[in-house]
Amino acid sequence: MTERFAFDIHATDGMARTGTIRMLRGDIRTPAFMPVGTAGTVKAMMPESVRSTGADILLGNTYHLMLRPTAERVHRLGGLHKFMNWPRPILTDSGGFQVMSLTELRKMTEEGVTFQSHLDGQRILLTPERSMEIQRLLGSDIVMAFDECTPFPATHDQAKESMELSMRWAKRSREGFNSGADHAARSALFGIVQGSVYDDLRFRSIDALQEIGFDGYAVGGLAVGEGQEMMFNVLDFTMPRMPKETPRYLMGVGKPDDIVGAVERGIDMFDCVMPSRSGRTGQAFTWRGALNMKNARHKDDDRPIDAACHCPACTQYSRAYVHHLIRSGEILGAMLLTWHNLQFYQDLMAGLRGAISEGRLTTYARTFRETYAMGDIDPL
Repeated sequence: MTERFAFDIHATDGMARTGTIRMLRGDIRTPAFMPVGTAGTVKAMMPESVRSTGADILLGNTYHLMLRPTAERVHRLGGLHKFMNWPRPILTDSGGFQVMSLTELRKMTEEGVTFQSHLDGQRILLTPERSMEIQRLLGSDIVMAFDECTPFPATHDQAKESMELSMRWAKRSREGFNSGADHAARSALFGIVQGSVYDDLRFRSIDALQEIGFDGYAVGGLAVGEGQEMMFNVLDFTMPRMPKETPRYLMGVGKPDDIVGAVERGIDMFDCVMPSRSGRTGQAFTWRGALNMKNARHKDDDRPIDAACHCPACTQYSRAYVHHLIRSGEILGAMLLTWHNLQFYQDLMAGLRGAISEGRLTTYARTFRETYAMGDIDPL
């Protein structure tokens, strides 16, 4: 490790850890939740508002940014941090998720993946080397290796073929990352463990990635339809084999109870579109479960969405007003609920960090689950 990237573990509680990832653009407290800024923005939020919730790092999307406005344009304009006015760390995914999600718009070979742009139909080749170049042009702080996110369900043979391709791409990603010496001196590269739900494939993937060598290791290919029980089962056999001295990132997760269970199993980093996407569609996450703010029962309710929350939606407006905004299709409704949801997620992460530090994670997690499962049952 160098000053560009270091991971300090401050405390453990069972498999869970809390610590700090130190990077040139700032520290990242773990366990950490990364709001998703797919196209260079967390939708419906100003960057300073995202920071006020407690976020230390954002996620950007290689595939979408390479199409529009293009990585080359972002680079000419000073890099993604300046472009979107976020001076703190940014993690960029590699485009690997779109290899799975855009199956009708892509063709995959050993070289890479040819996409047909969903914007204008243009055909674009994305290889491990090009993915590294795009993330370098964006100025990413944490770069993800290019992989295939294995779909679910997959047979053992299908998952094996997919995992082995991802490991070959991981080696090319490392070589491509190292070739950009100036960027490599300022950033970190994470490898991605694949293997679907099969323990032998996950173990082989971990061993292959460690042989290549990465600054951190992500668990990919989960939260793709397998369900929480199976996801936790995969983490149960995967996490004990993961390197202990580096950050562990569970990609694309998730619901609040997913996050709590994954932290208990040793995950340090998360990202998910759920809090911001749900905010735009009228759903609010609270300590008593999720609320559908479109429901008529909120129309005369002068209480805050969540009395324990200190976001503007909860301290300055009533449920009745937010309900009105959502039902009326007003932009402010999406803004307030997105802010609230991001605040809830960051408060949850802070609570988990504190519980691990004080050796009371089991109690914290049990109380969270019990309260979250109760639902919003208080009478008006």
